[in-house]
Amino acid sequence: MRVLLVRHGQSEWNAEKRLQGQADIGLSEKGVRQAETLRPVIDAINPCRTITSDLRRARHTAAILGFSDAEPLEGLREISVGEWTGRSIPDIIAEDAQLYSGWRAGSHTPPQGETWVQFVARTRAVIEHERLKPDCRNLLVVCHGGVIRALLDHYIGLQPAHIIPVGPASLTALRLSTKQEEPVKLELFNYSPGNLQFDAPD
Repeated sequence: MRVLLVRHGQSEWNAEKRLQGQADIGLSEKGVRQAETLRPVIDAINPCRTITSDLRRARHTAAILGFSDAEPLEGLREISVGEWTGRSIPDIIAEDAQLYSGWRAGSHTPPQGETWVQFVARTRAVIEHERLKPDCRNLLVVCHGGVIRALLDHYIGLQPAHIIPVGPASLTALRLSTKQEEPVKLELFNYSPGNLQFDAPD
């Protein structure tokens, strides 16, 4: 099974460099255009099933991609950042750059937030549930940058400290065998048609 991981388009808070976590923030106009640009790529792959985070920015992206009937799942929500929700990223860095770097690396949890270990377990459970279903070659998962990083950590050992942020409306693909003992393979990472991104927002 190929797992097609799409991060939602730019949100209003992405544009303002504010941490969202599980806040239900909508897409910006730019985010809508980004998702529209990705649609032909997804059309060509022709997913057999689509699931999405139940947060608005992901559901809207799925709809733009042509999957308004995608199943919304709470398990695909972004990591909870607790008391950091809505805070400016530059302000957090100015206050304590090491804490922010630690959060990006998965080693620091903001007050009242979700730990990296909890987050990885939550998101992998969704994919493993889908893995048991027969006859789906290309599973489309519309979610969040953190979810994609968590799945890359779990399945191929790519720890968050060693990965750049996932670009808005970008495509990452993993190949999972039906036999769990076989290694998972990374087929594509952070692909955005016509737009190479090295500085994507958290």
